[in-house]
Amino acid sequence: MGKVSAAEIRAFKGRERLPVLTAYDYPMARLLNELGLPMILVGDSLGMVVLGYPDTTHVGMADMEHHVRAVARAEPAALIVADLPYGSCETEMLAVQNSRRLLAAGADAVKAEGVLDHEASVQAILAAGIPFMGHLGMLPQSIRKEGAYRIKGKKSSERERLLQEAELLDRWGAFAVVLELVDPAVAGAVTERIDAVTIGIGSGTDCDGQILVSHDLVGGFPWFTPRFVRPRLDVAAQIRRAVEAWRRDVRAGKS
Repeated sequence: MGKVSAAEIRAFKGRERLPVLTAYDYPMARLLNELGLPMILVGDSLGMVVLGYPDTTHVGMADMEHHVRAVARAEPAALIVADLPYGSCETEMLAVQNSRRLLAAGADAVKAEGVLDHEASVQAILAAGIPFMGHLGMLPQSIRKEGAYRIKGKKSSERERLLQEAELLDRWGAFAVVLELVDPAVAGAVTERIDAVTIGIGSGTDCDGQILVSHDLVGGFPWFTPRFVRPRLDVAAQIRRAVEAWRRDVRAGKS
C-alpha cells in the first residue's frame, strides 16, 4: 500500500467509515501501520497520556516535534496528522511557521482546534498548501476557560456555530473535521452538510469515522477512562500481573 494522502482521506466520505487512532511513539505507529489504519494522529493528548500534564495546554512545539519524529520513524503508510499545540496559531505567520515545523518533523498534515477565534491563521495554513484537519466541539485547549468537558451543540447557538465553522472549514479546503463531544444529532447534521469527512469522538455513530486515544482503547491509562470509551483490553492489569510475577521470580532466584 502506498502512502495515504489527505485527498484519499477526504474520499472516504460516503464510501467507507474511517478508523483513526493516536500514536505518540515508534512502536505504536508501527503496530497501527501493520494493521492498515489509514490515518494516525499525533495528538497533543500526549501531554496527559505520556507526559503527565494535567491538560493539553502545557504541550509545546518541541514536545510535538519530538513525538512526530518518533512516529514518522516507523514510516507508516498512514497519513500522519499532528496537532498544533496551545498558543501555536496566535498569528498567521506563526501558524504557518509552526505547521511547517511539524511537516519537517515528519507529519503529512496538521490539525488545529476551533475556527472563528483564528480564521486568518487557519486560512493562512491552507493557503500555504498544507493539508489541514479541523477540530470542533469540545476543545481541550480551552479547558481552562471552559472549566469542564461537556457535550456541545445542545444549545441552538452552539449548534449554529458548529455548522457555521464546519462549513467554513469545508469551503476553505480542510480534508477532515474532528467532532469532539458534539451532540450526536448535531454531529449527524454536520456530517450531512459538508464534503469533508467528519471524525467523531464521543459524538455518536453518524460521523464518517471515529477516533480514539490508543491508550483508552486498550486500557493503557487506568487512572482515567472517558465515559464514551469502551476499552477492548486491560493492558494496565496485564502489565501489573507480569511485573508482579517477574518480581516474585527475581526474589526467589528464578529469574
